[in-house]
Amino acid sequence: MTDTSTLALPLSRRLKTETQAAHEGLDGRIMASRPFDSRDHYALFLGMQHQFHRDIQPLYADPRLAALVPDLASRCRLSMIEADLDDLGLVCSATQRGVAVSDDLATRFGWLYVAEGSNLGAAFLIKEAAKLGLGKEFGARHLAASPEGRGKQWKTFQAALDGAEFDQAEEARVISGAVAAFKRVQQLAEDAFAA
Repeated sequence: MTDTSTLALPLSRRLKTETQAAHEGLDGRIMASRPFDSRDHYALFLGMQHQFHRDIQPLYADPRLAALVPDLASRCRLSMIEADLDDLGLVCSATQRGVAVSDDLATRFGWLYVAEGSNLGAAFLIKEAAKLGLGKEFGARHLAASPEGRGKQWKTFQAALDGAEFDQAEEARVISGAVAAFKRVQQLAEDAFAA
């Protein structure tokens, strides 16, 4: 439910506030799984990443989103994840059925918010991956910063989100889309690390 005290905030700030619990729950679950303890654990993490990015790949080809987010297609990390899997001799297999993200533009923007925000957190994760001998050239490409840098890439996305001119109902769908995306990744983490 939308907190009326946040309605005056830019949408990117509202999203951060209203998805905080879901975000923290996901981060806690992933780190409790200790994905950087070994390459075997990392392989589970990578499989989870592959599943989520396979789900959201169509968003990066959506012309409506591309009209709002500069360089949208180049932000897709699925091919990098697949190269990381290949580096480690892992097969790109989908152990779960993918989910179809709603065709609603606002909802899709919420899912994209989660994917793009995860790029900021990847600054920490790539340092952890380096302890396993992985990095932007081998095994952890999808965690590497873009050539323009994480901060600039995020600010460009944030500006697009805040400038999208969604009405109140659409903003609510952006938020619910982001919550759904966090829940999807949390479920993938639960399944990946269940053993």
